[in-house]
Amino acid sequence: MSVVIAPTAVVDPKAKLGKDVRVGHFCVIGPDVTIGDRCRIEDHVTITGVTRLGNDNQVFSHCSIGSHPQDVSYRATPTRVEIGDGNVFREQVTINRASEKEDGVTRVGNQNYLMTGTHIAHDCNVGNRIVMANNCMIAGHAHIHDDVTIAGGAGIHQFVSVGTLAFVGAMSRILQDVPPYVIIEGYDAKPRCINTVGLKRHDYTEDDIAVLTQAFRLLYRQRIGIEPSRVEMFKTGPIRPVLRHLFDCLETTCGGRAGRGRDRRKKAA
Repeated sequence: MSVVIAPTAVVDPKAKLGKDVRVGHFCVIGPDVTIGDRCRIEDHVTITGVTRLGNDNQVFSHCSIGSHPQDVSYRATPTRVEIGDGNVFREQVTINRASEKEDGVTRVGNQNYLMTGTHIAHDCNVGNRIVMANNCMIAGHAHIHDDVTIAGGAGIHQFVSVGTLAFVGAMSRILQDVPPYVIIEGYDAKPRCINTVGLKRHDYTEDDIAVLTQAFRLLYRQRIGIEPSRVEMFKTGPIRPVLRHLFDCLETTCGGRAGRGRDRRKKAA
């Protein structure tokens, strides 16, 4: 199937376009861009830098993908953006290429839905099946794990990790890691409860939900501490994988700085 490029689009001849790609009016596609099969690039989209899109992605108007990171230390090195398959990027989404401070790649996985005005900063790692509502702001080096939902206007601090199946409420300010399976919200964001609806939608069992709810009560209602909560939960019956994953993530968070596990404390000289 042939590629269709609107007459007003500017596509560098070195760019690599897959089968059945559509490029709309007034788009700019740079020389180091690779676009997979059946992608739809709507009008007024700019894709630059060393950027790779997988198959079946839809990029709506006025998106910018692959531009320089908003980092004053960046020196125009050929860092990259890598995007998987089946994503939808609504109007005015911005995804910046990486800095030189990690492995040089900003990553977005598969089957994500990023709504209008969402920003993915440099060096972020965005997983699969994630929904970000309008105007979400994901700062540099953040990791967003699979099946997360982030409501409109939420701001994620740099180096924060948001755990699997977490739900972040609208307008929340997230300064610390978000544990998996929880709902968190607020200007000074706090865990509110287990994301029971999300867990059921993803076919987690009633036993999984029950042990997570019990652990949540110990951690965030009784506040007896991570290690005492772990001991209490692990001594009662089989240790379910969701429970182990929750406490492993909390342990990682405690090893970081200011509640961000990936923001490691520097060793004393």
